[in-house]
Amino acid sequence: MAEEIVGSSFMDPFKGLLLTYFMPETCYDEFFLNFNFLDVPCLKIALSKGLGFGIILGSVLVKLPQILKLLGAKSAEGLSFKSVLLELLAITGTMAYSITNKFPFSAWGEALFLMLQTATIGFLIQHYGGRTSRGLLFLVVYFGLLVLLLSPVTPLSVVTFMQASNMPAIIISKLIQAASNFHNGHTGQLSAISVFLLFAGSLARIFTSLQETGDSLMAFTYVISSTCNGIIALQVLCYWNSSPERKKKKKKKKE
Repeated sequence: MAEEIVGSSFMDPFKGLLLTYFMPETCYDEFFLNFNFLDVPCLKIALSKGLGFGIILGSVLVKLPQILKLLGAKSAEGLSFKSVLLELLAITGTMAYSITNKFPFSAWGEALFLMLQTATIGFLIQHYGGRTSRGLLFLVVYFGLLVLLLSPVTPLSVVTFMQASNMPAIIISKLIQAASNFHNGHTGQLSAISVFLLFAGSLARIFTSLQETGDSLMAFTYVISSTCNGIIALQVLCYWNSSPERKKKKKKKKE
């Protein structure tokens, strides 16, 4: 009886959930049987898993403010389709690379939701630009290529190359958006909430990718992504009080 009491914990009802998603059994015993909450290796694992699932939950809504802003304004002014296309390429590369290498869902899950939202934004840019049919064609072609990429037909070398090409794709996509913002003197319909959430998420992913996958290529991709997202976030702050409407008013006054 004494041994059974020692081997039980108040967290036993949640043991299955914790072992499946957040920690190995050795860490469960360390935390909830030995009450050693300062075990560094276990803390790293729990923190990484927690951050990973937090990022995934956040990613479900991260670009929703951007989508709602476009729908509300019925305009995609200030957003570059080329930038969105390159960002979609980078997200798709990460997702395909992670699935092929059988990385845990907590290490890449947000890519799935970001992909769906980014594709939607790409369609809306075309739609509000008066090119709805082109937007629909873009969706059909993209999802067709995605199915092909995730199929056994695609060799591992192609998927690895896509992940490696993420870095230039991310840099170019963000530079295009940054140049567009600078040229316009405002960030247009770019959502500040989405920008800051993307920046925070990419920063956290540097730690989780190293902890959960040990893949230096994936971690370095997030370092590049964080830097580029940081540039866009700085522009949002710099152009906080600027908007397309104010720019138009200033032009009218000058005339």
